Amino acid sequence: MSLLASKTANPTALRRRAVALARSVVPVRPVKPVHRHVRVLATASATAEETELRKQLTNLDRVTILSEALPYLQRFRGKTVVVKYGGAAMKDPTLKAGVITDLVLLSCVGIRCVLVHGGGPEINSWLGKVGIEAVFKNGLRVTDAATMEIVEMVLGGRVNKSLVSLIQQSGGKAVGLTGKDGQLLRARQMVELDIGYVGEVTKVDPTILNVLVNDGYIPVVATIATDTTGQALNINADTAAGEIAAALKAEKLVLMTDVPGVLKDKNDISTKIHSLDIRACRELIQDGIIAGGMIPKIECCIRCLSQGVKASHIIDGRAKHSILMELLTDEGVGTMITG
Repeated sequence: MSLLASKTANPTALRRRAVALARSVVPVRPVKPVHRHVRVLATASATAEETELRKQLTNLDRVTILSEALPYLQRFRGKTVVVKYGGAAMKDPTLKAGVITDLVLLSCVGIRCVLVHGGGPEINSWLGKVGIEAVFKNGLRVTDAATMEIVEMVLGGRVNKSLVSLIQQSGGKAVGLTGKDGQLLRARQMVELDIGYVGEVTKVDPTILNVLVNDGYIPVVATIATDTTGQALNINADTAAGEIAAALKAEKLVLMTDVPGVLKDKNDISTKIHSLDIRACRELIQDGIIAGGMIPKIECCIRCLSQGVKASHIIDGRAKHSILMELLTDEGVGTMITG
């Protein structure tokens, strides 16, 4: 049991307040009470109550919290975690800072982190600046030659390098890449969909990623691939992250989204499903419970699981420190999918 979530004989008011505060930040799903670990209190943008609460924590409280994460840190030390980063967490500076510090923390304790990112809102903004209309077809960006130029410049340049800079400002080491570098991502153009230079991954060469993570760097990957002729292709970030995780035989694939996880009722957060296996995912798709934009995310998770990834997670990037809470607690904050 964790320091803040355990039921002690004489619980202090401080710890009761800590539990209430943590649960107000991120909804807690009911699971069996086994080894509940602490909810992270240190935030990049603390409220006045959070700041006051942290001031009241004793040094013993702090080191006890850290010690309770030890089993998870031992389990994942030396293992690879691929995080797909996008959505609201990428637009909000406060959330972005939290995601970056979480990755740096994991890297510092020996977890091999790979960050794969999209950048749809930033691309749309720059398309507007140059007078190109953003067009989508069945949820995929229609990418003509002019749009592809902007996509490559924005993803591989502005967005990618800003993330590298943030990681290094937070004390980590990062290298920015696109799928072109080291022939990391090869793809074919999906001509049958008639959406331009959009591709599906045909091959992943993770050599460059292994070199970097072995030396303690966090690779930051923009999802631009090339076909056999060298033509740049735009790749869906979820798909790219899944294929990279599979190629690395990653322990975890984490998809950051703008939803809390898989919900039985999309309008009721209390119906969030804690964990699923592949068979259950298929049944929920058939029943129409998993629908719309969640289907490709689930399919991505299933594909990487079938190729050796141990577990995949769909989490809400809008929740503070959602990566740490998903990986370093039994409760988690999203939906875990296993084979």
